[in-house]
Amino acid sequence: MSKNVAIDGPSGAGKSSIARQAAQAIGFIYVDTGALYRSIAYFVKMSNSDPSDINAIAHLLEKAKIELKFIDGEQRVLLNGDDVSDAIRTPEISMMASRISALPIVREFLFDLQRQIARDNDVIMDGRDIGTVVLPSADVKIFLTASAEIRAKRRHLELTHKGHDVPYQDVLDDIKQRDYDDENREIAPLKRAEDAILVDTTSINFDDSVKLIISTIENNL
Repeated sequence: MSKNVAIDGPSGAGKSSIARQAAQAIGFIYVDTGALYRSIAYFVKMSNSDPSDINAIAHLLEKAKIELKFIDGEQRVLLNGDDVSDAIRTPEISMMASRISALPIVREFLFDLQRQIARDNDVIMDGRDIGTVVLPSADVKIFLTASAEIRAKRRHLELTHKGHDVPYQDVLDDIKQRDYDDENREIAPLKRAEDAILVDTTSINFDDSVKLIISTIENNL
C-alpha cells in the first residue's frame, strides 16, 4: 500500500523546493499540485479568457491535458504537450492561480489526477489543502510556514536569479494578498489540518529546512 505525505502551507514557504529534496532523499515521488493550478492559470491567460467566466473556464478545461513527467530526476509540467514548467513561475501567474484554485470546476478537474497519483505511488504532495481535502488520510501531514517577510525575501531572490526585475515590496504585497485570498476563499481555504505537524522555517536556512522535513517524515511514518 502506498505511503502519502501531505505538506501544506502559504505561498513562498518553500514547499516545492523542500518537498522535492525530501522526496528524493527518501525515495518518494514529489507532486507539486501548485504547478497544476498554475498550468490552468497559464492556459487561461494565454487564451485571453476571463478567469471569472465559469463557462469559458469549463470550455478551456475540456481542451486542457496536464501531465507530470520526470526528466533527469526533475518534475516537469506539460500542458497540451508543451513544457510550461518555467513559464508558470511568474508573480502574475501566481496571483491568477490563487483565483483559479478557488473555482470548484477547476478543483474537481485536478482532484482525480492528484488522488490517482497518490494511490499508485509513495508520494510527497504539497499545496494548500492536501492534508485537509485532497489526501485527508495521508500518513504524515505537515504545515510548512515562515513569516511573510522571509517568504518575500526568498521569492524575490528566486525571481532575481531567473532574470525577473520585480521590486521586493511588490513581492511582499503579492505574498500578503495571496495569503489573504487563500485563507478566505470559500472552497478549501488554506488552513492547518488538526493532525498536521507545524514546521516554521523563518529562522533556519534551506538545507536545515530539508533536514527537518525529512526527519519529521521518517519519525512519523
